[in-house]
Amino acid sequence: MAMAIRLSILLLFFLSSLIPTFSLFEDQVGFMDWHQRYIGKVKHAVFHTQKAGRKRVVVSTEENVIASLDLRRGEIFWRHVLGANDVIDKVDIALGKYVITLSSEGSILRAWNLPDGQMVWESFLSGSKSFKALLTVPSNLKVDLDSPIFVYSGASLHAISSIDGEYLWKKDFATEGTDVHQLILPGGSDILHVVGVSDSSQFDAYEIDFKSGGLLKHLSASFPGGMNGEILPISGDRFVVLDALRSALVLITIKNGHIHLEQTYVSDLIHGSSGNTVILPSKLSGIFSLRTDNCIVFVKVTNEGKLNVLEKVDKSVVVSDALPLSEGEQAFALVQHGDSKIELSVRLVHDMSSNHLKETVKMDHERGFVDKIFINNYVRTDRSHGFRALIVMEDHSLLLLQQGEIVWTRDDGLASVIDVTTSELPVEKVGVSVAKVEHSLFEWLKGHMLKLKGTLMLATPEETVAIQKIKLQNSEKSKMTRDHNGFRRLLILLTRAGKLYALHTGDGRVVWSTLLQSLCTTSQQQCACLKLHQWQIPHHHALDNNPSVLVIGRCGLSLTSLSALSTVDAYTGKELQSTSPAKHSTVQVISLPFRDSIEQQLHLLIDADKRAHLYPPTPEAVHIFQRESENVYWYSVESEAGILRGYGVKKTHSSNMPNDYCFETRNLWSVVFPSESEKIIATVTRKPNEVVHTQAKVIADEDVMYKYISKNMVFVATVSPKASGPIGSATPDESVLVVYLIDTVTGRILHRMTHLGSQGPVHAVLSENWVVYHYFNLRAHRYEMSVIEIYDQSRAENKDVLKLIVGKHNLTAPVSSYSRPEVTTKSQSYFFTHSVKAISVTSTAKGITSKHLLIGTIGDQVLALDKRFVDPRRSLNPTQAEKEEGLLPLTDALPVIPQSYVTHAFKVEGLRGIETVPAKLESTSLVFAYGVDLFYTRIAPSRTYDSLTEDFNYALLLLTIVALVVAIFVTWVLSERKDLQEKWR
Repeated sequence: MAMAIRLSILLLFFLSSLIPTFSLFEDQVGFMDWHQRYIGKVKHAVFHTQKAGRKRVVVSTEENVIASLDLRRGEIFWRHVLGANDVIDKVDIALGKYVITLSSEGSILRAWNLPDGQMVWESFLSGSKSFKALLTVPSNLKVDLDSPIFVYSGASLHAISSIDGEYLWKKDFATEGTDVHQLILPGGSDILHVVGVSDSSQFDAYEIDFKSGGLLKHLSASFPGGMNGEILPISGDRFVVLDALRSALVLITIKNGHIHLEQTYVSDLIHGSSGNTVILPSKLSGIFSLRTDNCIVFVKVTNEGKLNVLEKVDKSVVVSDALPLSEGEQAFALVQHGDSKIELSVRLVHDMSSNHLKETVKMDHERGFVDKIFINNYVRTDRSHGFRALIVMEDHSLLLLQQGEIVWTRDDGLASVIDVTTSELPVEKVGVSVAKVEHSLFEWLKGHMLKLKGTLMLATPEETVAIQKIKLQNSEKSKMTRDHNGFRRLLILLTRAGKLYALHTGDGRVVWSTLLQSLCTTSQQQCACLKLHQWQIPHHHALDNNPSVLVIGRCGLSLTSLSALSTVDAYTGKELQSTSPAKHSTVQVISLPFRDSIEQQLHLLIDADKRAHLYPPTPEAVHIFQRESENVYWYSVESEAGILRGYGVKKTHSSNMPNDYCFETRNLWSVVFPSESEKIIATVTRKPNEVVHTQAKVIADEDVMYKYISKNMVFVATVSPKASGPIGSATPDESVLVVYLIDTVTGRILHRMTHLGSQGPVHAVLSENWVVYHYFNLRAHRYEMSVIEIYDQSRAENKDVLKLIVGKHNLTAPVSSYSRPEVTTKSQSYFFTHSVKAISVTSTAKGITSKHLLIGTIGDQVLALDKRFVDPRRSLNPTQAEKEEGLLPLTDALPVIPQSYVTHAFKVEGLRGIETVPAKLESTSLVFAYGVDLFYTRIAPSRTYDSLTEDFNYALLLLTIVALVVAIFVTWVLSERKDLQEKWR
């Protein structure tokens, strides 16, 4: 046993020495990579500005992040990214030291330590998950085990200890049939008031004992017109709600143990209003606000129960929640976004006629409109109240306003990247010399002498800092011109908010950002962004034009919604052209391998009626497309129906088409998966721009195998319907994973493989002639990674050298999907210790460098795994020839070597995707990982065999050469002297 352990350790050490690692020295951190942390669009915010301790604001976001931000600079004190399904419902602060979060549809309650973010306790609330979850933290909470936090979720009211998260009591409302809307706990009271609706038309009010949960009183009253939306408290005994048609307001008053309902039509208060009325959840004392199609109206409830309109403001105004200032006094804020400015006004509830504070702040119009506002007060030196406002913008950015100025901003829209592409930088103009970077020969020599001292470990700490500064300055990595190695580029990022960002790969700074007004959210409709595509890449004669990108979206969330298209200059961010809305929908975008005379790439936009629309809509594009239309094929996946369909364009143009740029499609083939046994869960294709260096693969016995290279191949994974849920939702006997390789031109199934007792989720990558996919093996209770390599047997006869010499070979014969391919496959499966979020593969300019798999692990890091580890030809005892070829001995599990994490010690929280871009230097691949965070680096899978490193010490090389020359001269002199002495003897 001990011998086996020693052999295993030696084997692991041997394997780790074979593959390149991506670890860094301390002085290399940030030299070739950068890491940026974000939180996402804020939806809840709670200020903590007590005199003791740092002033901070605790926020939760749509990316399921809970974070504490510094109010002075906007920096992140701490944060936690919860799971994708653990949506944060409510946030509050208890006892001045705990952050309380309610998440996962009201089923998980957590307490976090306010200073450092450590979790104090966690409670799982029993009962079914509910869409509505309520959290109430008493304002007069004391440090006591019996001091509860109240949570409504799963049709039950829970009292949880604020100290240790233990259950105190539970009140079930499921038997009552009541849908609870509000939990109200007046200050200093021991009675908890619960109000809700049952049967959509009955108002219920409960009084519950604070400590025991016992029911003290229950009042109810029916309203024949029904109720719609949330019940809003106006005061301790008054509430307001809309009727079922949203045409009338129902004022509910509880007095002397009785409930009085009074109805007032909205049209009587607001002339010309429609039925699209919404009560805003501001919770102002004695006042509520209504949003209609035309305006926002503030309504006061008099002591007699009458409704009086106080003021009407524009519908674009954003209203904050109420902020208690003192006993019985409240303030709230109104924000309106004008032309490049924000108008902020703060009003007191008891004096609505005037503004307590009014400020105007200049604002970048590229941030869009104001989406949310949270306000907080502080005491000035003159004892008056000052206010600060935390504002969430349309592009998901976050700003803090105070004293008429923007204190800080955060571009948290970058936490919701949905698509990525790249662009080359401009060519460096003639006449720009190296002297502009290295100012003089003296500075150059001084820098290299410092580097020499650092290499010999003779540098002082101050000189070490100076060396780091010189490295960053001389690296030229942040210049706005392209370099000969192709390292400097622009990363073009499209976010969920419909905003484009251009980030420099050198240092990650934002070069420009543009909020696409044709794609962004409006009050009338919501636009969903589809895809980001390369549009114009100038070459040769067209270098005077800047490259541009095409953004395609939908003016609505439905697949039948009309399209919105926008082209943007990749150098400046200027929107060149927009079409919103277009005259058709878009459900699929096909990038065609054709360009017109000004280097614009042709695209096919497939609408909901399966018609193809050519873009750009120009006569030249139509001419090019019609000439090549017979070679245009695409496919669609209908996951719910379990059907894969292939399409082409009809040769003849139908007169029923709306214009000359619309073409009728034809269904070429379909693959129907039986719904009772298979459900599609994953499809993957090759990258369209992937470069394959050679089709031939020379193996150990000097034999040649020819890769089956086809861009028209798709990988499809299906599972049995019972196994389509999360892991463990089906037994091993009920779970079957089936994978296919299908030709998308003919629909022919090239290969099929079945994994019994396995299920998804499946993550896969398809490159050259192989596919690697990751799944879960229920029988082994472990994750597995399998590989399939497919080879072309029709070219096997080309191994005869004589036939190659006399020209009797088929290497130059055209490859067609319609000729039935003679293929063979090799496959193998390995255990893998990690769950996977994303998987990609490195790409290089010529495809010569060996491939590395880039695996996004469950720990939100990116692991580089040499493709040799998933070679299906690995054997237990490889021959000497196979060892020389580079085949590794077969093991049942794939190694995870810590030094192979390309993200090093960083985490890309909420990791969603990994993009790779080839550099001009063949050895190097650029890697960009995105999620809530962003991370960029460059890696060399086969090491940098074609260049010297950027921090290469030329001074040490020069010193070595000089020393060698001096040594040669000295030894020559000594040798001559010795020879002379020998002759004199």
